Amino acid sequence: MVEDSRSGLPLGQRVVFSVTSVCGKCENCRRGLSAKCQSVAKVGHESTDSGWALSGTYASHIHLPAGVAVIPVPDSVPDAVAATAGCAVATVMAMLEAAGDLRGRRVFVNGLGMLGLTAVAAAQSRGAAEVLAFDPTPQRQDLALFAGASTILEEEVPTDVDVALELSGTTAGVETCVASLGIGGTAVLAGSVSPGPNIEINPEQLVRGWRTITGVHNFEPHHLQEAVDFLAADGKNMPWDRILGGPIGLSDLAQEFADPSKGLRTVVDIEG
Repeated sequence: MVEDSRSGLPLGQRVVFSVTSVCGKCENCRRGLSAKCQSVAKVGHESTDSGWALSGTYASHIHLPAGVAVIPVPDSVPDAVAATAGCAVATVMAMLEAAGDLRGRRVFVNGLGMLGLTAVAAAQSRGAAEVLAFDPTPQRQDLALFAGASTILEEEVPTDVDVALELSGTTAGVETCVASLGIGGTAVLAGSVSPGPNIEINPEQLVRGWRTITGVHNFEPHHLQEAVDFLAADGKNMPWDRILGGPIGLSDLAQEFADPSKGLRTVVDIEG
């Protein structure tokens, strides 16, 4: 909620904000890749002596510089649901843009955490003909069915999919997504955000099959708006009562890290 602003936002307005603070002027920003701004700073990532002491994390207040995208939240979206927009949901919106038009397409989602479940629901919302999903955890499989998955895969590798969305970050997951692509298919990788083993790519398979592999990390401001729009529309039908754990107070954080709640995301009430 806005408590003070020089941007014209009314005080008391509920908002979500981007994970990045960007300059808007460097080459990457001008190319529409502000998530890779050459002087990027990240919400909740900066040290207290960085010049951006109130950069977030588990705090009652956060200072948002001009380079952070801020989007108003409609009253129909609860606080806890809205909190997923500024990271997980907006990242999925960026993935879907990279994937292209999903209408009538077969979509495979690998990894059913917060992002994967959102990808299932959003793909179904955007008109996918079939949404295949994989995760080894039974609880997440059940959530994916509630979110709109057509089929939960066991161990088999799907074939001839039009779009594969990789969110597990595992080597096997990446290999499966690439192998699953049919002619003209696109694999969008977002789970591989830390160093891991290389995988083998068959260039002939890509060339002869007109297949595409691309990556997405973070998101652009318009993806944050799309995230809010999704949560206010079809996203409200996701099984939020099972996705979100808590709420807990700030004093409960140590115990939460030691023994996490059952939800995929734990709601922290900063006033609790």
